[in-house]
Amino acid sequence: MKKLENKVAVIYGDGGVGSAVAKAFAREGVRVFLTGRTAKKLEAIAQEVKAEGGLIKTALLDALDEEAVEDHMNEVIKIDGRIDISFNAIGIPQRGIQGIPLMELSAESFFLPISTYTQSHFITSKVAARRMVKQNSGVILMHTPNASRISWPFVGGMIPAWAAIEALCRSLSVELGEQGVRAVCLHTTAIPETPLIDEVWDIQGKSHGISFEQFHAVMSGSTHRKRLTTLDEFTNAAVFAASDEGGAITGTIFNLTAGMIVD
Repeated sequence: MKKLENKVAVIYGDGGVGSAVAKAFAREGVRVFLTGRTAKKLEAIAQEVKAEGGLIKTALLDALDEEAVEDHMNEVIKIDGRIDISFNAIGIPQRGIQGIPLMELSAESFFLPISTYTQSHFITSKVAARRMVKQNSGVILMHTPNASRISWPFVGGMIPAWAAIEALCRSLSVELGEQGVRAVCLHTTAIPETPLIDEVWDIQGKSHGISFEQFHAVMSGSTHRKRLTTLDEFTNAAVFAASDEGGAITGTIFNLTAGMIVD
């Protein structure tokens, strides 16, 4: 028996994390609706999922456009009649955001990730929650890296952006819990297999005056097991958190930092 058999999920973001979760969900029996801003990426992911026998439908979508998100969700409900899982995995380029001391960072660059991430997560969560409340069930998943709790230098507005997502997760849970809706924030180290990490490691290494490899070693060494969260570990946790087996997990952080953060 697949853990998510016949569930319906909407995933926002066609990057490394979004695509990996889409594939993992499809393998577990989810009917996946994957959205993103790059047609070629969406098509490639869809072909891979279908080749493995999974069910997926893709759409070009700006997750900052509330009207477009609402229209897309209406289409999901029209096709499948329900929404069981919402996962926002959007990302933005980090050059000009990270790698700059706060005293030298412009207000525009500082607030860009805060406004982008919080607005998008609020919109997608709200649109999903409205349907989930009516059916008295559903899970809203989010993802934040360790920097939301450990304030590494030269990360700019990303730290308050990720912290705000975690606060939104708690607020959603406390307001919607009695109506059958859960909210869970998956909390990881950086995930080396994702393309964005190459960009971030390069930026951070230069900011600290060390090589890409040296910065990677520093981050890995900050965990108890001396290695970072893998993409498989993340997707396995996402499947569990979204399943009925994870029913008691809500309003909290699912800690996957391998000891980098000890709660």
